[in-house]
Amino acid sequence: MEVDLDSTLGCGQAHRWIRRDGSWEGVLGDSVVTLTQTADGFECEGCSEDRILSYMRADDDLDTIYWECAEADPLVARLIDGCWGLRILRQDHWECIATYMLAVNANVKRIGAMVESVCREFGDDLGGRHSFPTPEQIVAGKDRICVCKLGYRQDRFVRFAQAVADGSFDPDALEGMGYEGCVAELQSIEGIGPKVADCIALFSYGHLDAFPIDARIGHVLKEHYGIEGSYRRLSEFARSRFGRYCGYSQEFLYHSESILGSQVQAGGLQPNSTS
Repeated sequence: MEVDLDSTLGCGQAHRWIRRDGSWEGVLGDSVVTLTQTADGFECEGCSEDRILSYMRADDDLDTIYWECAEADPLVARLIDGCWGLRILRQDHWECIATYMLAVNANVKRIGAMVESVCREFGDDLGGRHSFPTPEQIVAGKDRICVCKLGYRQDRFVRFAQAVADGSFDPDALEGMGYEGCVAELQSIEGIGPKVADCIALFSYGHLDAFPIDARIGHVLKEHYGIEGSYRRLSEFARSRFGRYCGYSQEFLYHSESILGSQVQAGGLQPNSTS
């Protein structure tokens, strides 16, 4: 399977992967997994082939997806070679929602620290790493949540775990739901707005037509497409402009913002230019 591990695991989709000694170590379910890049794909230790292929969305035809992304937008077309092998992940529903609840108003380093603190406090010890806790584990130990230093997020995090544990919210029920319905259900959760809902829809529920817009992507849209305004306005523009695989285009733009900036300064690209 074609994949570039650095682009895929290092671009902020998931927050439990650590680069060590030339490989990537992460936790999938109750397994500590090590992935190592090879000339024709990657080697995997710690979980089954079916598990890692599902997680990596091996069923995505990158040639077709990348071609459509390139056809939809000339600027994205210029970026694809530098990100070749980047894949959208298929993350566990409960874990992805809970993780992105912690991601609100936090940088990547802070998100990773909060996620790991929750895992250490509530998850199962896997021998150096810990599993992402179940909702029931969080509810059972909720009096210890302050140890994790989640700030204002901690109470809503526990309330969501309680809702999943008692069945009043079922993350799996959103599987197979259309994009609009999925993000609407996600935004019914306390603390989840349109950007976080789009992240979860893209990285967990397979809505490749979701286009998360944070400050970084908003800057790219303004500088290179001359578009700004409300989240809805930017989202409608992006989903129309970049097509049914706009989630991949978003990753190219996000992953390559520093490249875009250097190219503009060098005169290789002009702001607001799409030719």
